[in-house]
Amino acid sequence: MKDKVSPIIQVSELFELVNKLEPVIVFAGYGKEAEEFYKEKHLKDALFIELNSQLSAIDNPSKGGRHPLPSIEQFGITLSKLGISNDSHVIIYDDKNGSNSAARFWWMLKSVGHNKAQVINGGLQEAEKRGYPINSDKVFPKLGHYEASNWKLPIASIDEVEKASKNNTHLIIDVRAKDRYDGIIEPIDLIAGHIPGAVNTPLTENLGENGLFKSPKNLKEKYTTLFNNRESKNIIVHCGSGVTACHTLLAIAYAGMEIPKLYVGSWSEWSRNNKSIATNK
Repeated sequence: MKDKVSPIIQVSELFELVNKLEPVIVFAGYGKEAEEFYKEKHLKDALFIELNSQLSAIDNPSKGGRHPLPSIEQFGITLSKLGISNDSHVIIYDDKNGSNSAARFWWMLKSVGHNKAQVINGGLQEAEKRGYPINSDKVFPKLGHYEASNWKLPIASIDEVEKASKNNTHLIIDVRAKDRYDGIIEPIDLIAGHIPGAVNTPLTENLGENGLFKSPKNLKEKYTTLFNNRESKNIIVHCGSGVTACHTLLAIAYAGMEIPKLYVGSWSEWSRNNKSIATNK
């Protein structure tokens, strides 16, 4: 049996880990600006992975949303190029409290069955604050080979979400900011609003005022109440394009609970398919 690895690692634990073995540390960013930022400073020995080009297969937003998953074969190639093998210990971080590409990369690793994948609590800012070594050195990945066969974590299709929206034994969680859920603003997608029946639980509620994840105990209390005895197979989590929803899935896993379904297409797919739209205006 594999040893259970917490999905979240504290910076103090990271110091201990790098002294015992050589984990693969990865900064997960979004866009050209993120890559430039990485080149200016990153955690010592950290590699770079990018959301659009390596963690997504962008095509037609109406079919899969703005950030659909890449093929399992392509993801395996990406991991291999980063020097990640099936037994690698992977440490992931970003500069947005784990809410952007870091949580998505973590979910994808867990979904191919990777046990040793952890996100740094507080990300770059916390590591820097705690004195973790940071530099701008160029990092060359070691040789890796990754065998991945299928996505193992549950994924919901747009048709499944539509059925769930009409069935109160199911739960759809929208993790976007309240103004987006309410339909007051929509800075990215074409239409404002939310999926009918969805409840709004912004991902920011996973964090304390210090920008760190709340304790597993607090998170478990929160999500146990929200789920209201529903099984995880009847719970669907979504956001704008299937990225920040992973932050809530990460929080749920950190709480020691079973990971619900991810609707990868999220609002970006739903809003482009003439589906029912709700607002709280």
